[in-house]
Amino acid sequence: MNPTTHLALINVFVGDIQGGLGPFLGTWLAQAAKWGPSEVGLVTTIVGFATLGLSGPLGALVDRLGRPRMLIAAACAAILLGTLLLLPARAFMTVLAAQFVAAVGGTLVVPAVTALTLGMVGKQAFPKQQGRNQAWNHVGILGAALAISFGTPYMGPSIAFWILGGLSACAIVAALTTPKQAYNGRRAVGWKEDDPDDKPERSGILKVLSDRRLLILSAALALFNLANGSMLSLVGQKLVAAGEDGTGWTARYVIVAQAVMIPVALFAGSLADRRGRRQLLLVACAVLPARALLSAFLSDPYWLILAEVLDGVASGVIGVAVPVVVADLTWGSGRTQTALGTVAAVQGVGGALSGWVGGLLALHLGWTWAFLALAVPAGLALMMALWLEETCAPGGQDGAGAACSQSNPPEGDDPPEDDAPPEEAGEAEPRRRGAMEASARS
Repeated sequence: MNPTTHLALINVFVGDIQGGLGPFLGTWLAQAAKWGPSEVGLVTTIVGFATLGLSGPLGALVDRLGRPRMLIAAACAAILLGTLLLLPARAFMTVLAAQFVAAVGGTLVVPAVTALTLGMVGKQAFPKQQGRNQAWNHVGILGAALAISFGTPYMGPSIAFWILGGLSACAIVAALTTPKQAYNGRRAVGWKEDDPDDKPERSGILKVLSDRRLLILSAALALFNLANGSMLSLVGQKLVAAGEDGTGWTARYVIVAQAVMIPVALFAGSLADRRGRRQLLLVACAVLPARALLSAFLSDPYWLILAEVLDGVASGVIGVAVPVVVADLTWGSGRTQTALGTVAAVQGVGGALSGWVGGLLALHLGWTWAFLALAVPAGLALMMALWLEETCAPGGQDGAGAACSQSNPPEGDDPPEDDAPPEEAGEAEPRRRGAMEASARS
């Protein structure tokens, strides 16, 4: 089996488990433990903010250990353990501890998979491979959602546990059976592969994280998530208030959005090299205000599918663009996953606040004005993306002085095959000594 096939399997299996039980947690606790919405909300809020604080340090752990296969397996084992502990849990502290264990695993798996990808295919092939990763990721989420939807009438809400547990076990196997030689730790951070005696020092964390472009990106993503995070929930509540089946339509919207994200992710991975990364961010941020407007003025659940198609476009593009831009800005520094984890934490703060802000807006302004108000941070995110200069123009160079993209391929050329040996992918990326200091410049 080719190494990139293992990578595809890992992404299929971890797609649905990164968030643990996700929206099914509240349903399970309400039925099994007779919990109310306030208790469920308190647990998810505490765990959410605790794991946001760990996002950067866990990224730093990935950078420091340089063993992403082991870390992916450990992360999935934590998700599996937390889920199993949740089955008999009824007390508040027990549920909180179980959710925290699972959430830590979900937070760790993202930078670990990114590091494994970079160490396999190298920086130049990373955008297209990240597009494939995200496409497989959404395939896994879509498959799990369909399985839960069709299996719940027969097995009850406990089916979510079985599916999550099975996916976690499969992800562990896929990670541990990935050929060890397929990963090159020096390739993963942008250091010279052909000189193992060359041991550059990692750039200072503060120097990397204080890069003006990284700060602009983080602010844009926080605003993006502030606008985006609560929209689907508000659409479901709006339909319930209108006498529609909000739960059923929400499930359909999730399936639609995930289905759209698959081709969007593949296209975005290719477009990143052809048109540059900045255009991807602009597309994602421009689509979000349009989604808010559709959600504000449409009331027919069938027409609202259009809004969720736009959700698939925006989220599909963001999932590809963000790791690629962070890699551009930090390449050679030895701190790529630290930066990615920190950016994810800032992005997550926007998402964590979105539900609360969206609820207050709906309560005091009504549905239409709530969605229009959410279009404001979406517009601000677009302005921040406009302010962010291109991190890798077609034919450009990264901070390490090497070509940062597979740009301008001859017309009709096929994209690189997934089974290309990782050694060949890395040969196009020699890194000069000390390159990591240059990559953190502001």
